[in-house]
Amino acid sequence: MLDKLFELKNKVVVITGASGSIGGEISASLAERGCRVALLYNQNQPDDSIIQRIKDSKSEFALYKCDVTSKDGLKISKNRIKKEFGHIDGLINCAGGNHPKATTSLENSFFKISKESFEWVTKLNLMGTVLPCQIFGEEFTKNKKGNIINISSMAAIRPLTKIPAYSASKAAINSFTRWLSVYMVKEYSINIRVNAISPGFFIGKQNRYLLIDKDTGNLTKRGKSIIENTPMGKFGEPKQLISTVVWLLSDHSDFVTGVLIPVDGGFDAFGGV
Repeated sequence: MLDKLFELKNKVVVITGASGSIGGEISASLAERGCRVALLYNQNQPDDSIIQRIKDSKSEFALYKCDVTSKDGLKISKNRIKKEFGHIDGLINCAGGNHPKATTSLENSFFKISKESFEWVTKLNLMGTVLPCQIFGEEFTKNKKGNIINISSMAAIRPLTKIPAYSASKAAINSFTRWLSVYMVKEYSINIRVNAISPGFFIGKQNRYLLIDKDTGNLTKRGKSIIENTPMGKFGEPKQLISTVVWLLSDHSDFVTGVLIPVDGGFDAFGGV
């Protein structure tokens, strides 16, 4: 019964940032549930383990090297995907990240962060979400149906120390998600939905240096503080996002749009006491 309730078989889903830990897990998990997946990456391809899981699933997939901040590059990828898959049902925007030079520290105060570093982070996170929504979202308006899931962050809900550019750009994604959800419904179709997931703290390549001491392998002061303020007392794992992704992609969340869903082990709910 539940399998039919959340049926995704043969849905064509585009995943940006597929080489990241969250994007990779989402790509493989959706393929294992029968989705046909188009994986967009910029520099390195998804890990071999992710590709092998997709191959083992027997689901159709394809890789596309694409800079999500390039409108022309996205158009090329979209046209290739349409030619190879026939149509597009969903878009999941996983591309994003932070940069050490846009992170405050004893040596790099907020007042020393360069304009270029700040813009690099905001361009990747915000425009790297807006532009795919423009390019692929336009296809949904033609078909009068589609599904967009943006990956936001707990930093958008509760601005965190050290990462001003990342927090600001992810907060902008939340606002943009809500705006776009209304625009799509009002201007085009109630069958075009736009939502966002706000992950809590997941250790990945881009934030490991903030959470794990590279010399000792122990938690940093920041890492310990996060665990202390997460009621479940642990970091999340990308696989723990999948049930929410599946629900939002399925037709049984068809009255859900414009929502921002925390998957955070209780971090946002906890007041610290």
